[in-house]
Order: sequence, then C-alpha cells, then structure tokens
Amino acid sequence: MAGHPEVELWSAWDLLERLERRGEFFVLDVRNREEFSRFRIEGRSPVPSVNVPYFEILELGGQDDMMDSIVAYAERDLAPTLPADLPILVVCAKGDTSLFVAEALRRLGFAGASLEGGMKAWGDHYAARPVVEEPGLAIYQVSRPARGCLSYVASGDGRAIVIDALRHLHPYLELARAKGFTIEMVIDTHGHADHISGGRALASATGASYYLHPYDGMHPIDVLPATIPYEFLRDGQRFPLGRRQLEALHVPGHTLGMVAFRLDDRFLFSGDSIFLRSISRPDLGGKAEAWARLHARSLRKLLELPDRIAVLPGHFSGLDEADESGRFAASLEDLKQRNDGLVALERLNEEGFVRYLIESLPAFVPEYVEIKRVNAGLLAPNEEDAATLELGKNACALAQAYAAASGGQL
Repeated sequence: MAGHPEVELWSAWDLLERLERRGEFFVLDVRNREEFSRFRIEGRSPVPSVNVPYFEILELGGQDDMMDSIVAYAERDLAPTLPADLPILVVCAKGDTSLFVAEALRRLGFAGASLEGGMKAWGDHYAARPVVEEPGLAIYQVSRPARGCLSYVASGDGRAIVIDALRHLHPYLELARAKGFTIEMVIDTHGHADHISGGRALASATGASYYLHPYDGMHPIDVLPATIPYEFLRDGQRFPLGRRQLEALHVPGHTLGMVAFRLDDRFLFSGDSIFLRSISRPDLGGKAEAWARLHARSLRKLLELPDRIAVLPGHFSGLDEADESGRFAASLEDLKQRNDGLVALERLNEEGFVRYLIESLPAFVPEYVEIKRVNAGLLAPNEEDAATLELGKNACALAQAYAAASGGQL
C-alpha cells in the first residue's frame, strides 16, 4: 500500500486461516476500549492481545510528528511487552490507523502486520463450506466467523432453500452462481435478535418465497406487527428439496415462533434451539420464565429424534467448536453427552430446568430490541447504523454466561 511499503497486510481470509490452524501471533488492538471489550479476535485457542487506543499512543508519544510519536511510544512503552518472535497483527476499526502503528513496529524490528479493512472487514467476513455434496443433495454452511452466526443453503436437483440468511447477500448469490442452482425459498427459523436478517432482501433479489412463523411476525416488546411480506410457516409443513423434503418442527422457547427443520433422519437445522456447546436463551422477548417452560418442552421434543441425526446449529460460541474442516455440526447422540443445556435437561425436572435457564442468562443486549425492529420492518437503518447494531459476537446462547469465568474463551 502506498505510504506503507513494508507493512504486511492480512486479509480476513488470512486471519481466519491462521485462527483455524492455531497459528501463533499476537494482536495489538488500537481501537477504543469500549469497542475492544465488545468485540475482539478469538480463535480455536486463546489469542494473546493487548488494547492500547491509537489516540493514547499519539498523546503519550509526545512528539510533534505523528509517526515519530508512534515510534517513540512503541519503543518506550510497547516494545517491552511485545513478543519478539511472533508476528504482531495491529488491528483498528477500518484498517487505517493500524497501518501507521504496524509501520512503527517494523521500524523497531518487530514483524508488524495490519488487518486489511480492520475489524469491520473481519466482522463482515463470510466463509462457505460443504456439509454434504452428493447426487441429489448438497448442503452448505455459510458462516460469519467473527460473530458466530451460521446459515445454510440446501439444494436438490438444482433448486435451493436458504435457511437463516445473514445480512449480506453476496455469499448466497455467489454460491448459487458457482454451483448452478436457483434459490427458490428463503426461510428464517425465527425472528432474529442478534443480527439483521438477509432473508427478506434475498427473497426479493432472487424472486424466492420468504417464510417466517406468524408468532414471530410480531415484535415481542413493541407488540407491533411486522411490515414485511412473508409466507406463514406452520408445524409439520413440508418443503420439497429434490427427492427429499424438509419438515418444519415448531419448537418455541427462544422465540414463540422458533422452527427447526428435519431432513429425513440425517440432518436437523436447529436454528436457535440447540447449539453445539449449549442451548439458546429464552428471555429476549421479555418473558423469560414463561418462555423457559416452552423451551424445556421443545427441547424434549427434539431429543426424541434419532440419535444419529446431525445437528446443524444457528450459532457457535467459539471457533474451537468446529471440526478440522471448519464445519459446525455434531450428532444428537454426541450432544446429549456434552452439551451443557441438554445434560441439565436430562437430569432436572421442569421446575429445576426453568431455574437453571433463568440463573444462566447472560446480560441482556439492548441493541437486540432494535435489531428485532429492523427484522420486522419497523426500522430501516443505513449501512453504518446496521453495522453498529451488529457489533460484537452473538449472545443468543446460555454458554455466553460462562464467558466471564473463562476469560472470554468459551
């Protein structure tokens, strides 16, 4: 890049590849402290990092020239704390100020690099991986690794269904072009709170039908109906997928309209009901205890499915939950043994399980009320406001409650 010829740039893909293979590096995050506390780089194993805001570096450097000030601060205060034998990835909000700090580190002999596009690029990065590709059936898991959000494209005989499309449409449109299928249906398993759904927009862009359960066509706090057009989902409804069918299973608890989808006895698209390490929270509609009871009964319903069925969740809490191919999936039998929420469900009666849910709730995220308004069509934010609403990892799982005790590494 002009002006920083020696600075190595890491793309979001480069970062993901290093995180997945547990590559060793150190992160110097120069965003403000509030942004760092809400959203930081995490991997399969802990990523060592330090947060020093850029404007503090400039102020404490004490020089008239910007670069001289950064170099002075880095040499005096940063150098003793930075590893000399590891790459140091400097991270800022959009990839601008990190270039200057990385250049200063290189002048001091460190292997300084800058995250291209900053945390915005990392937060908006998508990865698509095949779950299965065989004659008549293909399933792709489309993720936003930084946020822990998962979505799916399932196709049969050239026709595809997209489940829980995330905000940006390009991953789905590009996948459809690359694989040669037509997106005919778009389904949201529920009214999302942690991220802005791309479901309605994707349906409009492709001419597909868009489906949502009517119970989630109402904002649970405002008690106002959605203004977006959608087709009603119902329990037991079947959707053709080549020679197979997706069966809708109404499983209220995380929301009143939460729906999971069963594909034969092979796959369960569980949405925000069962995750790999935990289960979903029941409080985002403001009725935690009432919805917790529904949640308990819905989870028991899902546990009656065949043990061999592969659970494909709507979120993950950490990259360490993925297999070696980067996919997030596990058999129901496996999850009955190691999923904290399902283990609790098996050993507690309904009253005990409701107490367990209530006592395990993470902090409520105020932005989630606004995101639900956006997804219901009650608000229409611009791109900058949408990105601000989505800042940080999802907090839909009870597992988030354990983050503080484990230093943020789940």
